[in-house]
Amino acid sequence: MLFTSLEFLLFFLPIVITANVVMPRKAQNTWLLVTSLLFYAWGEPFFVFVMAGSIVINYSLALMIDKNKDRSMIRRIILVIGVLINLGVLFVYKYMNFVTSILHQYDSNIKVTEYVLPIGISFYTFQALSYVVDVYRGEKAQKNPINVGLYIALFPQLIAGPIVRYGDIKCQLSERSVTVDKFSEGMIRFLIGFNKKMLIANMVAIVSDQAFSMDSGRTVFMAWMGALCYTLQIYFDFSGYSDMAIGLGKMMGFELPKNFDYPYVSKTITEFWRRWHISLGQWFKDYLYFPLGGSRVSSKIRVIFNLMFVWLMTGIWHGANKTFILWGIMYGILISFEKILAIPLKTEKNKFSKLVYQVFTMLVVMIGWVIFRSEHLHAAYRYVLDLLGLRGGGLVNYTDIFWVREYGMYIALGILFSFPIAKNAVRKLKDKNIVMDNIVDAAIYLANIALFAVGISYLVISAHNPFIYFNF
Repeated sequence: MLFTSLEFLLFFLPIVITANVVMPRKAQNTWLLVTSLLFYAWGEPFFVFVMAGSIVINYSLALMIDKNKDRSMIRRIILVIGVLINLGVLFVYKYMNFVTSILHQYDSNIKVTEYVLPIGISFYTFQALSYVVDVYRGEKAQKNPINVGLYIALFPQLIAGPIVRYGDIKCQLSERSVTVDKFSEGMIRFLIGFNKKMLIANMVAIVSDQAFSMDSGRTVFMAWMGALCYTLQIYFDFSGYSDMAIGLGKMMGFELPKNFDYPYVSKTITEFWRRWHISLGQWFKDYLYFPLGGSRVSSKIRVIFNLMFVWLMTGIWHGANKTFILWGIMYGILISFEKILAIPLKTEKNKFSKLVYQVFTMLVVMIGWVIFRSEHLHAAYRYVLDLLGLRGGGLVNYTDIFWVREYGMYIALGILFSFPIAKNAVRKLKDKNIVMDNIVDAAIYLANIALFAVGISYLVISAHNPFIYFNF
């Protein structure tokens, strides 16, 4: 079930939220767990059992680790079992087809598997695995299976994050409240996310899909416009989902972590990845980069190895495709380069070099998204050649002007709201006095409700693009 579906907006959400508010506190977790499983089963009737199995297994493993506090060897064995089970299930569903297809090229007797990828398996598997690891590190295991189930399966962040640490939400599982202010904040955050998705991401997606589907005749202008539109699409699609997830969490009393912080204002590539998909980056830091030694190792070569390994894993996490592997390696090289040469510190000392490197960062990000979006390496190679005008497509043609005329407004809005201009303007207006504060809040509500109505009309009359990160 999608957040931007009529079934969710008109039936599922009102019923879940209303019942959650009126029912006794002790019944809320059970209610939310049952409805979260139903939410997942709506689109994944079989794979809901895979997720339920993940809940049962990780709940049991954490309890066993907790009960063997004085037996370090047994605890390690249980942890290894937990890691192998979680990553094993993820490997089978997400990577087995890729591996067997490669092996089949060398040995035709090896059958290519055709496993269907369960939606959101990477997100809830990482969340479940982090719980077991945290218990091993000293976090007290949760005795109530309902609470563990809700931590893993809570529907707002179940399918595309943000990835939540158990320690950050454990108190909220047992004690939380839904106040008028929190519910109001959650509703406006949900509306903002919905409008991002429906009115910007879905519209610029039409242009990016057109650009990336062209095998020949793609002009330099169309190539860059397609790259720009996908850069906007993936940001407003994914940050829109995160906003909706955070908003829904607030409406039910939960505080979910921020996942995006205007990444396209970044001055360096390192900064970009501090602002983009924050919860995933933090997960890899805490559970892979730091255990490898991070940057506190004896040599620069080891630092580079740690960074390259983490970024290779980040690329692989996104999917079983050579394009994701190349994308991860590219960022590993660039971030290692920045780390070793202290680029962030050097650019801060000179305004001109800071500006130049900021432009370079944005170009790298856009080219990275071209690789990320392409179906295979050869398609990515052809697209990059078109960006450089090396495939004979020409600079611009009349069809390009049509796309600008039809979708230029959405592209302009996407660029505008990629920067915190509106956010800063609202802050300045609200700082004046309490009357202005109330006026601005009312205006924001009315504007987003009006845009929500427009988004609903788009949903009713046109085809709908699913969230990009549902594929991961």
